[in-house]
Amino acid sequence: MRYALARWNGLTRFLYDGIELDTNPVERAIRPVALGRKNHLFAGSDGGGARWATVCTLIETCKLNGVEPYAYLHDVLTRMVGGHPINRIDELLPWAWKAANHVKT
Repeated sequence: MRYALARWNGLTRFLYDGIELDTNPVERAIRPVALGRKNHLFAGSDGGGARWATVCTLIETCKLNGVEPYAYLHDVLTRMVGGHPINRIDELLPWAWKAANHVKT
């Protein structure tokens, strides 16, 4: 009780400045990370883990740039297999890809 009473102003601050006590938005935001943590254990090797991290980064970058990840990966991988020049790989980054393809997602 003494602990709570000594910190009463901090404990009741949400009543006066409108801070939401609900943690659901935060929990929803970190759920993919928590679920992925278990799946990432099975990457197979350090190299597999590095490749998995690269794919996850590309997918999240797509989401941040308003690009549908499946369409992006399908098109970019198809272009790479088809011989897209390595010195123009920056054209395939999600923000550049979106600008070049004018795809609404």
